[in-house]
Amino acid sequence: MGSENKRIERQRQMLEGSIGKLILKMSIPTMLSFLITSIYSLADTYFVSSLGTNATAAVSVNTSLDMIIMMGGSMLAVGAASYISRLLGAGNKDRADKVLSTAFFSALVFGALIMIFGKIFITPLVRLLGATDTCEQYSIDYASYILYAAPFMATSFVMNQTLRSEGNAFLSMLGMGIGGILNCILDPFFILKEVHIFGLTIGGLGMEVAGASIATAISKLVGFVILISPYLIRHTHLRLSIRKISYAKDIVKEVVTIGSSSLFRTGLSIVAGIILNNIAGDISDSMLAAIGVSTKVMMFPFGFLLGFGQGYQPIAGYAWGARDYRRVRRAYAFAAKTAVIGAAAMGVIMFIFANQLINLFTESDADMMRLGALCIRIQCVALPAHGWVMIVNMFCGAIGYAFGALMLALARQGTCFIPIVFPMAALFGEIGLCSVQGVADVISIFLAIVILKKVMKKVSNAEEALLAEKVTEALQG
Repeated sequence: MGSENKRIERQRQMLEGSIGKLILKMSIPTMLSFLITSIYSLADTYFVSSLGTNATAAVSVNTSLDMIIMMGGSMLAVGAASYISRLLGAGNKDRADKVLSTAFFSALVFGALIMIFGKIFITPLVRLLGATDTCEQYSIDYASYILYAAPFMATSFVMNQTLRSEGNAFLSMLGMGIGGILNCILDPFFILKEVHIFGLTIGGLGMEVAGASIATAISKLVGFVILISPYLIRHTHLRLSIRKISYAKDIVKEVVTIGSSSLFRTGLSIVAGIILNNIAGDISDSMLAAIGVSTKVMMFPFGFLLGFGQGYQPIAGYAWGARDYRRVRRAYAFAAKTAVIGAAAMGVIMFIFANQLINLFTESDADMMRLGALCIRIQCVALPAHGWVMIVNMFCGAIGYAFGALMLALARQGTCFIPIVFPMAALFGEIGLCSVQGVADVISIFLAIVILKKVMKKVSNAEEALLAEKVTEALQG
């Protein structure tokens, strides 16, 4: 009975609680989990960097492999979470259970297929991702064990999102956070031959790049176990069961249409990453390593912004499902203002300390230090733009406006990125390659303005329809 009362109170808070406090409450655990995820993503790069620039470049190349695994899982996760929020807001829990179960088991199958085909075609895979002759073997070593974790990674995306969609961000944080901390602990022992702690020297496995991959795979598995546990012991509002799988028309349509924004965003990020890696690799391994390290460093502010946005989205989705359009508008206004201010503050700090951040990953490669710091600084300048566009994207997903979410998802590393990457690299060389992501973020503002106008029009139309219904009911009464 106590757990049932907690679930009822959680739903009440989602519909009636203070918007600012609720968004912060929902987003802080998610932001912390992304922070920890960013740290353990960087942990691989940090410890591997002691093996040289070629090894660092190999880990950078395999960032695209992580994104391939993410692609299907995140599509199902984002689509399911958006629909679940609206179903719960409308009081339709049974349908929400079916959405969760369908997305989870579909992600499991997707991850298994990635694992099988990735292992079979591993050499051409890492070459496609941008591995050079000098870092190919390192890339294969890293990819080998990550592929074993693919089914757990894909399903973890679904559970992370759906836990947040029912207002349970803390459990989501535990799954991501504990797995991240574990990876930071395991990395040095698997990668290095000797680990120095508090003046003591402890023997490590010395598996180099393969060790980093094994440590990450183990951490992903542990995170998966933590995330699925609440569903298995029924400490969640939603129920996960293979018997609830349903590919009904409305479930497939809602998950695919909303989730397609994440699918295309991730897919285009993969394409953009492959293009960037191949262009950078043609210049030097230092350029390739600089692009990869700066991308992972920028995961910190991006993770904070994404975590904040994912804390905001279910609140807006609940309000939309409950037809509380005033609350929908207020939630957007608070989220947009906070994201821009927060992004600007983080951008200033990271701009100032860009050199120090890059120097953590190399002490001897001057080219990597110079180019990596430049990449960070340019993206920091564009960070407020990225923060605002991301909130508009989440707004679209929250109210089920699939087209707007898709267009914005395609922008950052698609329609606003791919057309300019080759010209900028050709005209400005290394500087152009370092600048392309920041320039794409600024360009995406113009698309977001157009889409936001359409979103606000959609909200106004729904509000007018609700008012008309109430007038009709009053006249009939």
